[in-house]
This record gives sequence, C-alpha cells and structure tokens, in this order.
Amino acid sequence: MSGAPTLYLVDASLYVFRAWHSMPDEFTDADGWPSNAVQGFARFLMELLDRARPQHVAVAFDEALDSCFRNAIYPAYKANREPAPEALRRQFAHCKALVASLGLAVLAHPEYEADDLIGTATHAARRHGMRAVIVSADKDLSQLLADGDEQWDFARNQRWGADGVHARHGVHAHQIADYLALTGDAIDNIPGVPGVGAKTAAALLAHFQTLDALLERIDEVPYLRLRGARACAERLRLHREQALLCRQLATIALDAPLPQGDARFARGNADAAALGALCDHLRFGPMTRRRLYMAAGLDFAPPGVANANA
Repeated sequence: MSGAPTLYLVDASLYVFRAWHSMPDEFTDADGWPSNAVQGFARFLMELLDRARPQHVAVAFDEALDSCFRNAIYPAYKANREPAPEALRRQFAHCKALVASLGLAVLAHPEYEADDLIGTATHAARRHGMRAVIVSADKDLSQLLADGDEQWDFARNQRWGADGVHARHGVHAHQIADYLALTGDAIDNIPGVPGVGAKTAAALLAHFQTLDALLERIDEVPYLRLRGARACAERLRLHREQALLCRQLATIALDAPLPQGDARFARGNADAAALGALCDHLRFGPMTRRRLYMAAGLDFAPPGVANANA
C-alpha cells in the first residue's frame, strides 16, 4: 500500500495514564481539581500533531471500564484493576473535549474498548484504500497489522509493521490473540492455560500455526522437542475450553460502532471558542496555549491572565 493515505489511530488512554503517573500533581484546574493528566496528554498530542502532521486521525478512549461486552462473557475480565479515581475520570472527560476542540475525531463507546474501536477503524480504513498507523505500545494491537500498516510506540519512537511483530513478540501478527489465549494476560486478568509461558506458547504456534490446529492435534504435543511436552499436552486437554474463551477475550473486535460520517476521519476545523474555554478552565500556560492554537491552525492572542500554570 505504498503511497496510500494514512489514518492515524491513537490509543489515548495509554498516554493519559502515563501523564497521570508521571506529571507532578501541582497542576490544577479552575475548580481546584488536579489537571496533571490532561496537561501531559495535551503535550503528547501537540508533539504528535507536530511530528506526524496527520490529515486523517482519530483518538480512541476507553469508556467501557466495567461495561465492556467482554465482562458479559467473563465477569472477571479486568476485575483486578482498581476503579479510576474521580480526579482521573474528570481529566479523561477534559482530554476528550480537548481532542474534539482541535477538530479531531473522538472514538468512545460504553460497550467496546479503545482497542476495538481502533480495530474497527483500521478495518474500515482498508475499504477506503488507506493504511493505518496505530499510535500505541500495547502488544495486543499488533494483531491488527496487515501489509502497509504500522504500529508506533511514540514514547520510544519505535515503529514496526506486520513483518516486525515476530521479532518483538516471538509470534506473527495474526497469532497474537492465539498467543494470549495460551499465555494469558495479567494486565487484563485473562488466565490463559496454566503453566504455558511465553516461550512454550511461541514454540507451539510455530509448529501448529493456530490455536485451533493445536487443540485438534494435542496428541502430537508430547512428541515435540519441548521441555515438559507431555505435561503441557495434559494442561491443554484440561483447559481446552478456557483457552478458547481466552482467545475470545483477547481478540480485538472489528465491528464496533463508529461515529456516523466519513470513516476516513479527515481532520476537521478546530473550535476556537471551545479550545479557549478549555485553556482557561484547565489553566494552561501561554506556551501550551500557543502550541495548541498553532496545532489547530488558529491565530493565538495571549490571554490577559497572569496566574496560569506554566
């Protein structure tokens, strides 16, 4: 897909959480609530827009914190996570408002995670002859990569395509969900198959290619040149249904509802009034304001407020 238009898809929650944990808590909004996460997210967003200059871009947020369709399938899904504190939930709302004020598409849904919205948008972009660049370090999203697509770990400035997934994770892009079905994912509370680690899962998928083929041919597993092969076969027999369930949980949906309109997500016009009101409420300093206005293509006039945060 050389020369194809590029759709940038941003995994916003990753960068909001990073800012929440890394930015000092001295930043507050006009109501006295912490604003460190939105301050950091704004800086990330400005740098992304400056470096990539995307013409097509959407920013996906996790709104399905405990109402995702996966919770209906497996109630323990992500049950190991503490609820986000109110101070952070408020900042997520500000981050979404900031994205919208800049004329960028916001993707969020109460039943689908950001990964599903990114997956659906990636799938839809191909129908328009576009390639996707997924801005995230999350290995789960590598399963979406096809020829021409890229994943971009923005913080480390590392980019890779479908053919680079194996070097990073030991399996191919199309095997990521099967891999997670075997190893599990502690972050999302997906159990996997007990006793099957990363090296074993990679070796099994290298031999059988898919989880389905592995489960159909379990009788071959004891004869593989694999440490503990016989015990591994027994675990696979015992936890067959669990492995299939875990794959269902780890597979990114490609049919999530997207906002009505053009699925190519062309950048729209910024809303100067909304952006100005946000800058005032969040007490952004003049440098941040100027950069936001420049990123939005708006003329900037410094506000007559001297006591804003830097």
